[in-house]
Amino acid sequence: MSVLSNFVWSVADTLRGPYSEAEYGSVILPFTVLRRLECVMAPHREAMAEIVAHHQGEQQRRTHLKLKTRTADSAGLSFWTTSDYTLKKALQDPDNLAANLIDYVGGFSANLDVFKSFDLENVIRTLDARDRLAQVVRHFEKIDLSPDAVTNADMGDLFENLIYRFAESANDGAGQFYTPRDVVRLLVDLVYAEDTDALRGRGTVRSIYDPTVGTGGMLTVADQHLRDFNPDASTALFGQEINPRTYAICKADLLITGQDPSNVRQGDTLVVDRFEGRRFDYVLSNPPFGTDWKAVEKKVKEEHARGGQGRFAPGLPAVGDAAMLFLLHVASKMRDVDETGRGGKAGIVLNGSPLFNGGAGSGPSDIRGHVLENDLVEAIVALPNDMFYNTGIATYLWILSNAKPTERKGTVQLIDATGLGSKMRKSIGSKRVEIEDKQRTAIVRAFTGDEAADDEIRVPVKVFANRDFAYWTVTVERPLQLRFECTPERISGVAEDKRLGQIDGLVDTLKAFGAEAYLNREKFNHALGKHLKDHGVRLTPAKTKSLWQAIGVHDETADFCRLSSGKNKGDIEPDPSLRDTENVPFGWGGYPKTHEALTETVQAYFEAEVKPHVASAWIDWEKTKTGYEIPFTRHFYTYEPPRPLEEIDADLERVVGEIMELLRQVEA
Repeated sequence: MSVLSNFVWSVADTLRGPYSEAEYGSVILPFTVLRRLECVMAPHREAMAEIVAHHQGEQQRRTHLKLKTRTADSAGLSFWTTSDYTLKKALQDPDNLAANLIDYVGGFSANLDVFKSFDLENVIRTLDARDRLAQVVRHFEKIDLSPDAVTNADMGDLFENLIYRFAESANDGAGQFYTPRDVVRLLVDLVYAEDTDALRGRGTVRSIYDPTVGTGGMLTVADQHLRDFNPDASTALFGQEINPRTYAICKADLLITGQDPSNVRQGDTLVVDRFEGRRFDYVLSNPPFGTDWKAVEKKVKEEHARGGQGRFAPGLPAVGDAAMLFLLHVASKMRDVDETGRGGKAGIVLNGSPLFNGGAGSGPSDIRGHVLENDLVEAIVALPNDMFYNTGIATYLWILSNAKPTERKGTVQLIDATGLGSKMRKSIGSKRVEIEDKQRTAIVRAFTGDEAADDEIRVPVKVFANRDFAYWTVTVERPLQLRFECTPERISGVAEDKRLGQIDGLVDTLKAFGAEAYLNREKFNHALGKHLKDHGVRLTPAKTKSLWQAIGVHDETADFCRLSSGKNKGDIEPDPSLRDTENVPFGWGGYPKTHEALTETVQAYFEAEVKPHVASAWIDWEKTKTGYEIPFTRHFYTYEPPRPLEEIDADLERVVGEIMELLRQVEA
């Protein structure tokens, strides 16, 4: 594949000069698609010409062409061209090459609208104007992209390799448009793992959907993998893509394989679901990492506000990262569970932030709560670092299901595959590690529970109840206890206060109050209020509060301050500076099922873990929040003790000796 990719990309030598590196892809990608289509059509051009001549309607042509071109392993072609031209034939008339090619491209059937996305007609005219058209056409006419020479899967690899090179040369986030094949194969294997028996059955029909479809790589691998299980299986592939170039490649690729081209649609998935109301057997997605959703914030928030069954009703993440919006979308697109118990499954590639970002009551926490409480998360697999082309950060595969096997209901598997992966001989961008076939098999066996004692590769797995990731954030209050003394230091603080320092006579009146210490706020306010009144200083209630706040200092021997107004008048007033929170795991003391049991659990935790250390503390029940977090790394943390001090000392002595020797050499 690298040889073919290098040969295709070598046309860049022809473009150098009239084109900048950033423009190479705009020429190479559409001509690669055109040549692939031409090679696929080549054996059928006579039949195609006959059908075009005798059948005028789009549907009639498509139906007859599918029948004429159908083979044992193909559904038949569903596209055609009314033009007689090929690249070779167009080259035979060099004076009219541009016009011939435009005629060729314009003759394709209406369902093959991909060249509009590439703006190929304008590309041809520009190449002609820059005197490079003939050279480019001759280059592509020599490349054999027939299905016999290049399979659909290999063609997908070629497209994605070219996309990577284009993005890299354009300095445009290389690698964001596609997922490494080893990651795709693992994701597909995990999604299919528990359905293999059903997939081998006769009459198998499955729908597969990717909301961030890119060039269609995930769909291609998933389709091929299903056919490996069952050559007679029937698949319907669906995808949505925002980028016009990758959308065009995906649509052309699916057309070639006999899929319905209307199942690939262009648009921003977060703004509009082009398959609204549709659900699918399998959903696969690798949304772009770290992408914000500021540009679509208004639309997303409007959908969230509608609530109900909307995709984003459970919650909204921070605007800086759209990952969890895609997670919600993917979860919403799994087919409903039918009368046989079969539902939908999904796999999505995410970075680490969706596991833990956001505290209790936040949007991310609520989203985690939604997928966990609805028992949608079947497993999360931690991948090795350096697996992707544009980032080396930690990444995870989330496997979702709305119809878990009985033995897995109410649980989540955490699978640590970070220790797997093999170093690549040559890195591609940030990708330095790949998962080999035997490692992929080991991960899938760990997921399905089919590991054997003598397996060469062991993958760490831990199983948790859904609510092991749930907790309550409890606000712990402590009483406000203040000592009041009009010392020079405190009076100086009042003088510097913007709200109090400008009040006529206040500072001098405080100096005359005396330095007596008060351990009761009410007594201090009464005595000071009388003193201020006697000296003609009048303060509003707000400024009175600011005054005692400026003078008072914490003292645990002081009386508790009490609220002087409001519905809780007379209750102990909390000290905001001593306020703290405690995260109480749902599983502490068992899983309560009622509100009363919840209260008892939290109170028991408080009595055991907080009260012995702070006897005067209490819980503010009105501020209790429910949170969800999946601390993946913590569950697989292995403590490594530091080296013995003797070894460290020996190393230090050795290094000091080496430094001294170097210094002696300098002095000499």
